Amino acid sequence: MVFLGLLLAAAAVTAATGIILSNDGAATLTVFGETVPGVSNQWQIFMCGALVAVVFMAGMTMAFLGFGRLMRTRRDLRYLREEHEESLTTLEMEKRQLQRELARVRGTGGKPGAPAAPAAPARPSVPRQRGPRNGDTPLAGAAARSDFFDRKD
Repeated sequence: MVFLGLLLAAAAVTAATGIILSNDGAATLTVFGETVPGVSNQWQIFMCGALVAVVFMAGMTMAFLGFGRLMRTRRDLRYLREEHEESLTTLEMEKRQLQRELARVRGTGGKPGAPAAPAAPARPSVPRQRGPRNGDTPLAGAAARSDFFDRKD
């Protein structure tokens, strides 16, 4: 969409330049060396200029909207990547904690007189961030195992 918007804006600038440089008569409109039929009054020439301006503004609007959408998508992907890394870090910490606890329990031999193993520690609290702008929740399961989140765009 950005490319199409810039293409329209460039076409409008090219047309306007052609109109300005090619018109030496008072009431004829010449574009790239060709006279435009049906245009014989000054107000018609003005309307052609207004039409070129409208096309230029439409092209620039499309370019800016496309750029904004691209930036939102990148920000959302960055957020998902960061959340994925946080969840992996949390899971790795829990795994190490459980491995230490298992090693400690195995070290006592599981004897009845041995002190009881403490309950599993509470999960460390990770501050929740605001989700993506469109209200979707981040994907879990298959998305958590994909290489998509490992890219550095």
